[in-house]
Amino acid sequence: MSSIVADHDALLTPGEVAAKFRVDPKTVSRWGRTGALTSVKTPGGHRRFPESAVRAFLAAEMPEAVA
Repeated sequence: MSSIVADHDALLTPGEVAAKFRVDPKTVSRWGRTGALTSVKTPGGHRRFPESAVRAFLAAEMPEAVA
């Protein structure tokens, strides 16, 4: 696992992140691919998103959603 992810930080799937932002999972994968949202790849090649990075991204994009 990458050093950008804390050992205790949960990893979310694109579908889980998409539900938080109300977007398509492919949009979330694109954010990860372009670097807009921090992601790691599993050994199987699947993209996962550290929960802390998702919270920070959500706060930046939708400050009223994070209370």
